[in-house]
Amino acid sequence: MLHAAQQLLVPAVLTRLTLLINHVLNSESIATARLKPHAGRSICLQFQGWPNALPALPELVFWITPAGLLEWQPQMLTAEADLKLEIEASNPAMEVLRRFAGQAPRIRVSGDSAFAADVSWITDNLRWDVEDDLARLVGQAPAHELARIGRAVAGARRGMTGFALGRFSSMADNQANNRTDSRTETQPGGSGAAS
Repeated sequence: MLHAAQQLLVPAVLTRLTLLINHVLNSESIATARLKPHAGRSICLQFQGWPNALPALPELVFWITPAGLLEWQPQMLTAEADLKLEIEASNPAMEVLRRFAGQAPRIRVSGDSAFAADVSWITDNLRWDVEDDLARLVGQAPAHELARIGRAVAGARRGMTGFALGRFSSMADNQANNRTDSRTETQPGGSGAAS
């Protein structure tokens, strides 16, 4: 039953995600202008090291339309993609924390270099103007105030997440150092144990 629910849910989520990405792309003409020369080519997103305990992720292959937008291609195979973006996902919770802290995801790119350069520029420079979209719904002044509050909350979240990441990293380093020290002390005839 879970598998059937996932088969229904995943296409709906990916369709909505594609619409959101296209909305953001379409809001900046330079982004679509950079993608138009690559019309007919495809991008594949692969999540490396995805934990087996979590439901498997579908293959995410997107086709570049003549308008410079994306179209999700559920039937296209990963091997057919012109550009592959391999995203580190062995610890999804840590990756989410890193994003909240404002850190970029760890991505390895393979494929055509000009296509990769344009996609990289878009991922580095394109941002969703939430305030502009809110202004269409509630008016300019309320949208500005909501965006100001959102920026304050996001700044606080980034600060707390950065602090938590620092604490987590130092704890992980300490545990690794303790394991190394205990291995050194227990090696037979080793130089680590005091005589």
